[in-house]
Amino acid sequence: MGPGDLARALAPLPVHSDPRLLVGRETFDDAGVFALSDELALVQTVDFFAPIVDDPYTFGRIAAANALSDVYAMGGEPMTALAIAGFPSSSAPIEVLTEILRGGHDAVHEAGAVLVGGHTIIDEEIKFGLAVTGRAHPKRLLTNAGARPGQVLVLTKPLGTGLLATAHKSGSLAPALLERLVTTMMALNATASRAALQVESRCATDITGFGLLGHATNIARASTVTLRLILADIPVMAGALEAYDAGARTGGAERNASFLAERVEWHAVGERQRAILLDPQTSGGLLVAVPAPRVAEYLSLVPDAVAIGSVEPRGAFDIVLA
Repeated sequence: MGPGDLARALAPLPVHSDPRLLVGRETFDDAGVFALSDELALVQTVDFFAPIVDDPYTFGRIAAANALSDVYAMGGEPMTALAIAGFPSSSAPIEVLTEILRGGHDAVHEAGAVLVGGHTIIDEEIKFGLAVTGRAHPKRLLTNAGARPGQVLVLTKPLGTGLLATAHKSGSLAPALLERLVTTMMALNATASRAALQVESRCATDITGFGLLGHATNIARASTVTLRLILADIPVMAGALEAYDAGARTGGAERNASFLAERVEWHAVGERQRAILLDPQTSGGLLVAVPAPRVAEYLSLVPDAVAIGSVEPRGAFDIVLA
């Protein structure tokens, strides 16, 4: 669902306060955080979706990496995971489900966590994901509410997975571009998360279905700041703009555009640039607000990370594009 629809669905629900709930739904963070003690908090999330690649094993790994990313976005370490699957058992070989689960298992194992079980239903469309529980120190969290003016915004993976995946579905994506796309989506955000804590950052989000601007606006609102993004510095995956030129479009980007129309100072952003900024990502990178004196250190710790903007005092917009 798009951010606007989700916000409207949640708005009528009561908010119950509990001193142990350190991060709830109010700030649209990537996961919830619940304190067990002064030294230990649980980080909990769930994420699942339909296949975006043909190979079942690869899909399982990507879906699992995407779910695990929510824990990393909070500064947590994954501990356990539960698999969630919808599968058309009457029309697809059960071996397909086995391979999806194997891919998910391997991603969870790579994260140092344990797949402890799960739940399946019969569905007309294949779907897969994880419910993940992680651990974090209550005073060393990464949240949407932790950005401060003067910090530098760093993005740890290039954008464009949504456009490239759409091109792949239509059969128009070159094999080399597909290989790069898959490699990027399967990569865990563990290093980016641990490095953020090392440089004393307290703000991050992972870039997934709401696109770069959608997740960035969550930071702006929760932290009561404005984010200035430098268009020329934002990294884009090879082939993504060409996929857009060839007609690749996603419904998610349209929903993101509707939600963000009045929240962003667009200036003279062209259609191609706008498509990248709104593109729903799968297993995207982290957007981290890094203390300015430690940006060089962070960039040295996360090889693909790029500085793309800055945090400013709150202005008229959530995001200003420059």
